[in-house]
Amino acid sequence: MNKVLKLVIISLIFIGCQSNKSKSKINDLEIISVNLKKDLIIAHRGSTYWTPEETESAYRWARNIGADYLELDLQLTKDSVLVAFHDNDLKRTSNIADIFPDRVDETIHDFTLKELRSLDMGTWFNMANPERAKESFKNQPILTLQDVIMIAEGNRIKKTEGIPEKELQNKAWTGNYIYEIDPQNNGNRPGIYPETKHPKLAVEKLLADELTSLGWNLNTGLKTIYTKKNRVGVANTTARVILQSFSPESIQQLEKYLPNIPKCFLLWKDDMKGELKDTYQQAIQFAQNNHVQIIGPSIAGEPNNYDELTATWMTELIHNSGLQIHAYTFDTNQQLNEYQNRVEAVFTNRADLALEFYKRESKHSAEQILTDLGY
Repeated sequence: MNKVLKLVIISLIFIGCQSNKSKSKINDLEIISVNLKKDLIIAHRGSTYWTPEETESAYRWARNIGADYLELDLQLTKDSVLVAFHDNDLKRTSNIADIFPDRVDETIHDFTLKELRSLDMGTWFNMANPERAKESFKNQPILTLQDVIMIAEGNRIKKTEGIPEKELQNKAWTGNYIYEIDPQNNGNRPGIYPETKHPKLAVEKLLADELTSLGWNLNTGLKTIYTKKNRVGVANTTARVILQSFSPESIQQLEKYLPNIPKCFLLWKDDMKGELKDTYQQAIQFAQNNHVQIIGPSIAGEPNNYDELTATWMTELIHNSGLQIHAYTFDTNQQLNEYQNRVEAVFTNRADLALEFYKRESKHSAEQILTDLGY
């Protein structure tokens, strides 16, 4: 694909065309245009409210309820596999102390994928949230980037008597699982919104290679992902991936290995040293200089009580610079109301609330969707 065509495609993404289909084609695939200008719902870690974060239950739920994007944090295992996990260590959201009691302080990069798959990533949630606990949340495995993409495409991990079926090569387990079409797949096809950390261990290049192998890299050709009318169809657009990071260095590495793909520069108050207006303008200038289209600032208010980085004067600076705003993290109707005219997209742990607010609510409740999915 030549550079001119790529620029045309990216322009179409951000114009926010109101028609159902654009005239662009990639590898003879007609690409459905998606409006990125307003009201996109990004399922933060799938959900941290209804399910154990970044687990299969979280992403299947977020897909079926109708989120536009599945958000995930990328970490690298000792054997160079990208997994969906937020923290650097495993103490908060796993049973590491039971399985590897002498390794509780090690980072996730100190473990192989097979070792990580032996951990229970769900029981902690039941203990922390007894009012939303479910027996079926127990023993959920850590997910790979590939697992999340397969869920976005309408699949799930295949299980026999509740045990994931292992992928074997020469009779040895690869660390991966076998997939099957999700019997509860309802036709929604969300995109993915991965976050990279401070650059280390060539994560950005590995991400580019993985997206290429899975047909999700705009630069190397997109696979066809069939969609249904009146269902979320982001996964079959040129905007199926949006990249994000708090790290300027990682943003630059993402631009090096994954040019032309939309990027979001996340802002955190503690990283913004000096007079706030000056550092805010510097962040915007950095975004413009590095082909970043989106700023991701924090919002104020309960339950997270983050610093206010989405005040009116701040959002005016961003919009006047031609950038969009994907702010985090929206968990109440009060927040959705307060910021609705300032942002184009919301990161949320409560996709159900956001969908209702934007009058796109699911026909089924958050709890019913979990039940239907077998949780």
